Amino acid sequence: MLDSLDWTGARALAFMEEIGRGGMLLVKVLRGLVRRPFPMKLTLQQMEEVGVRSLPVVLITAIFTGAVLALQTFSGFKRFGAEGLVGTVVALSMTRELGPVLASIMVAGRVGSAMAAELGTMRVTEQIDALITLATDPVRYLVVPRFLAGMIMLPFLVVFADLVGIIGGYFVAVNVLGTSSTIYVNRTLQYLEFSDVTIGLLKASVFGMIIALIGCQMGFFTSGGAEGVGRATTKAVVVASILILISNYFLTAFLFK
Repeated sequence: MLDSLDWTGARALAFMEEIGRGGMLLVKVLRGLVRRPFPMKLTLQQMEEVGVRSLPVVLITAIFTGAVLALQTFSGFKRFGAEGLVGTVVALSMTRELGPVLASIMVAGRVGSAMAAELGTMRVTEQIDALITLATDPVRYLVVPRFLAGMIMLPFLVVFADLVGIIGGYFVAVNVLGTSSTIYVNRTLQYLEFSDVTIGLLKASVFGMIIALIGCQMGFFTSGGAEGVGRATTKAVVVASILILISNYFLTAFLFK
């Protein structure tokens, strides 16, 4: 009984410590955003890493998601004679939910893990301590550019994901299932509103901040050598993915009232 209480208390304290670290790191990042000079070169490098190099995996995920969604929707709607609404469902699902969420989870797996591994390696090899010795703010130098890159580039990735997902659904619906291309396009344009796209992009920006903050936090506070770097990398992906799904629910409940 006492062992169980000890284990529960230790886990609760560790959880609260992680929340405190994350909150303090976020405050330091927000302070670093308004300080000059601005680390523009580092930010552009991270934007390339987060955005450009993540584009292939995001596009592959999006096109097959749209294709599968068209297949499933067509088979279900055929029972009710509503095959013409396949385009509408694909477009709304991609722009509102699947585009932002799936793109962010893929980026979390690729970029969040890389951030945790890079900063974790710098921590265990005392490179971060060397920056402090040289009077360089490690948060502003290492975390702020990654935070900005995630916040800015995720919406751009989601734009491409939405577009490619809708095209994938169009290809399957028209060329495989025999749906009218005119009906697919017209129904998509008829029911898809500009707010559906913008809210999805807002979600993506929030998800990008979560990915960068969690990845940097896990790496920044790494300990335990190479084994600790491995744990931090795994933890960054898992925690970021879970927070994306949780925050997606609350953002959806708040924005789509």
